[in-house]
Amino acid sequence: MAVPTPGRAGFAEDQLLTQARDGSAEAFCALIEPHQTRLLRQAVSLGHDLTAAEDLVQQTLVEAWRSLKRFDGTCRFSTWLYAILLHRHQKVLRAAAVRPLPMSRLPVEQARGGHDAFETITAADQPPDIAARHADQVRRLRQFVLGLSPVQRDVILLRYFEGATLAEIASVMGSSIGTVKSRLHHALENLRRMNLTEFRGDTGI
Repeated sequence: MAVPTPGRAGFAEDQLLTQARDGSAEAFCALIEPHQTRLLRQAVSLGHDLTAAEDLVQQTLVEAWRSLKRFDGTCRFSTWLYAILLHRHQKVLRAAAVRPLPMSRLPVEQARGGHDAFETITAADQPPDIAARHADQVRRLRQFVLGLSPVQRDVILLRYFEGATLAEIASVMGSSIGTVKSRLHHALENLRRMNLTEFRGDTGI
């Protein structure tokens, strides 16, 4: 069976998913192709240099291929991939028994033309006085978010980085929406105590 072109009329991601689940490596490659650059930016923003980030993305995609039949469509495919990336990132940290490197030392802009991915977490309609401090806030934001506990960090990144809904976060984390709301609330409170006032907006809770 021919692999559908992702942008061709009449074919969509679910056709590629069906063929990939049936064992088509070609369909899987077409399925993940639109997501690879963003995954690389995300891996770099989590504290990896470019080489380590590429390794993390490769591990993520291998795991996605192996577990593709377990993807049930209750969240977006991109959100599911990002959740795997976060899981692999935690395994790397546990294996190395180290904290992430200071973000100021990381070559974020080397991630194949990407902007600093953490900029997407901050509000787009900042007042002028906040916008003037935006660069410093982004730097501090990276440090503080990555300093949260793993479960709190992941819900923040999934919600504000990936743009996942509460239901999607619950699905990929294997928890209830109530648990997600609680973790998001506590994570936001921790960030507010760090004076990250850009998180005072709508949380979606």
